[in-house]
Amino acid sequence: MRVTVVSGGVGGARFLRGLLAALGPGDDVTVIGNTADDIWLFGLKVCPDLDTVMYTLGDGIDEDRGWGRRDESWRAKDELAAYGVQPTWFGLGDRDLATHLVRTQMLQAGYSLSAVTAALGRRWLSTLRPAVRLLPMSDDRVETHIVIDDGQGRRAVHFQEYWVRLRAQVPAHEVVVVGQSEATPAPGVLAAVAGCDVLLVPPSNPVVSVGTVLGIPGVRAAVQSTPAPVIGVSPIIGGAAVRGMADQLLQAIGVEVSSAGVAGWYGARTAGGVLDGWLLDTRDAADAGAVEAAGIRAKAVPLLMRDLEATTAMAQAALDLAGDVAR
Repeated sequence: MRVTVVSGGVGGARFLRGLLAALGPGDDVTVIGNTADDIWLFGLKVCPDLDTVMYTLGDGIDEDRGWGRRDESWRAKDELAAYGVQPTWFGLGDRDLATHLVRTQMLQAGYSLSAVTAALGRRWLSTLRPAVRLLPMSDDRVETHIVIDDGQGRRAVHFQEYWVRLRAQVPAHEVVVVGQSEATPAPGVLAAVAGCDVLLVPPSNPVVSVGTVLGIPGVRAAVQSTPAPVIGVSPIIGGAAVRGMADQLLQAIGVEVSSAGVAGWYGARTAGGVLDGWLLDTRDAADAGAVEAAGIRAKAVPLLMRDLEATTAMAQAALDLAGDVAR
């Protein structure tokens, strides 16, 4: 089985871990990773979502935080702060720093982000079975900015500043993805969508993770035309985001914060959207009727990724729903 997954960071990475456990060793997975969260810091190219997928699947992630390296230290961060180097609100751990140094050196040597990601992936992903290939959504520079009002008037800040420094605690009025309309899909992205047997949308942020990938010109059209069933997993449980700031950003774009609201925003493929099926949590089972009325097959299962067993069961339910849709 060839499975393609459109993924953000923590939620997508944890879902992928369960998906690999649900699949067989002869299957393969292609992950199209969000790069609109990327940021240049201290002269280094940082790709948070790509790195979270690599570290999680390669058993190097800090499980408590859900991002960054396990057994991390912060001496370089402390030294930069002692020099007064800005920004002080975003810290790179000493072990994590190596990834960004290698990435930046390769980019400055003329390699594309796709080539760099493949090179980094050889450390973290090459021994996995099922096989995993990680692709950035685009080799072009695309950055999400959030229009906020923090008492100094409305202004746009980089997504990382909104999330890390401000902790999503100020009102978000608009999401602006700079460079998206001019970007092109990275090599292999459109082929991975067109040639898969199942396409999965995990419980990543629908606005600034999955939404930015789908917004790269050509990607949404490829998803709409793929012969594979497209199955999404709700990031909303019981009317709230399980992790992150999906609820704030959904409100900013006028989407109801509910499982049915997100499914409706993605839309049914039969009506110009991108979904054939939708997994929602059992506590949101009452939303299934609205999802089905929108033309999307709905199934209620437990969606909290408490441990690998629960996450594997959730991933298997997505594969089973894909089979039901295909029949």
